[in-house]
Formats: sequence, structure tokens, C-alpha cells
Amino acid sequence: MLRKNLVSLLMVAFTYFAGFSIVSAEEVASLDADAALANAQSVEVDEAVSRQKFRSLDEDVQSLKKEVLDLNRDLFLLEEELLFPANSQVAFFISLDVGEYFELDSVNLKIDGKDVANYLYTDREAKALLRGGVHRVHMGNLKVGEHELVAIFTGEGPHIRDYRRGATMNFNKGIGAKYLELEISDRAKKQQPEFVIQEWE
Repeated sequence: MLRKNLVSLLMVAFTYFAGFSIVSAEEVASLDADAALANAQSVEVDEAVSRQKFRSLDEDVQSLKKEVLDLNRDLFLLEEELLFPANSQVAFFISLDVGEYFELDSVNLKIDGKDVANYLYTDREAKALLRGGVHRVHMGNLKVGEHELVAIFTGEGPHIRDYRRGATMNFNKGIGAKYLELEISDRAKKQQPEFVIQEWE
């Protein structure tokens, strides 16, 4: 009889603990799922924060680049003002209105007998001039008074022959900046290029 009661008691205890362990396993599985979800949400939040920080850093870099470019431009202008004051400044520009009778290779400038510029043009630069571009070939300082400019142009002329031509101009340098344009154009009547030096008003 005692043995029978003991067996019954053991069966009840076993059933109780088995049920307890089953519940505990379910609870553990539920806790693991909650932890995994919380971990995934934490990772997403971290990624969002990282993206925001990266975006903010990129904006800061772009802003800094713009400030550097602006500063570089201001320094360039300041340097020009210091090196070439408006009262003594003189600048020479090249422009082209040709295509049939002349292809520019180089230009040499002399002021009062002294070489001040000797520029060799690349194909790309020459094409840019043909499309309407203007090139500042020289900037310098001159005293007030009379001066002589001699410009020598070399390139390919009519009938695909080497061509060298000069143009001369006497000009008066007053107080204030002076700008001179060396214009090369086609002269259809003579089938020759024309070289003209003129002042900008």
C-alpha cells in the first residue's frame, strides 16, 4: 500500500515538474524572440544614426569646399590688385574671327622692344578661340606715357603654308587700367588674314 502511494506521489510530482519545464521552455523561446526583435530594432536605429551622421559630415565637407574655393578666388583677386594696381595695369587679349585663311599657333608680344609674352596654343585652346573665346595673353604694369606694342603671329596661312605676320600699335597709357585686343580675322577680298590691335573703351 505504501509502495502504491509512493508511486502515485512520484507520478504527480513528475507531471507537475514536466508541465513546469514545458512552460519554462515556452517562456524562454518567447524571451529569445523578444530579445532578437529588440536587437534588430537596435541595429536599425544604429544604422539610421550612422546614415544621419554621414549625411551631416558630407554636407560639412561640401560647405568647406565652397568656402575654400571662395577664399581661393578672393586671394587671386587680391594678388592681382597687389601685383597690377589699376593705375599702372595693362592687359592684352587675343580673339579670332577666322577659319579659312589662318590657323593660330603662337603669338609673341613686345612692348617698347622688350619681350613680355610668348604663348604657344594647343589645338583645344585654338578651337576655343574660334568658338568665340578670348584669351588674356599678358597682364603687366606700364608707366604713364607713350608705348609701342608689336605683336607677331605665327600659324598656318592660305594654301596650308607657314605664316608669320606682325602688327604694330602705338598707344598712350594714362592713369587707370588699359585693355588692348589683338583681333585676327579673315579678309575675304584678299584671301588673307587681317591682324588688328584695338583699345577697349
